[in-house]
Amino acid sequence: MNEKLKELYLHAFPPSLNDSTLCRMSAEKFAELLVREFIERGDVLVKHYINNHSEQEQAFLLAAIADYSNEIVKHFGVEQDDA
Repeated sequence: MNEKLKELYLHAFPPSLNDSTLCRMSAEKFAELLVREFIERGDVLVKHYINNHSEQEQAFLLAAIADYSNEIVKHFGVEQDDA
């Protein structure tokens, strides 16, 4: 497991957790954190494309990334933060 996954796992499953209901809730939290990471990676790509591609390329690539992020949100049913 890479460091980012370990960090997300420990955030969702604190070592003191031992109740089965809390474990189920934490599993849901872990999944939500993963989905949010997918979306955040899309945001990182947006910044990359803005800085490293022509305007014409940006329009196409940014639309594709936005479609991907929206599809991830819809598919997993995770609300986006208003950050």
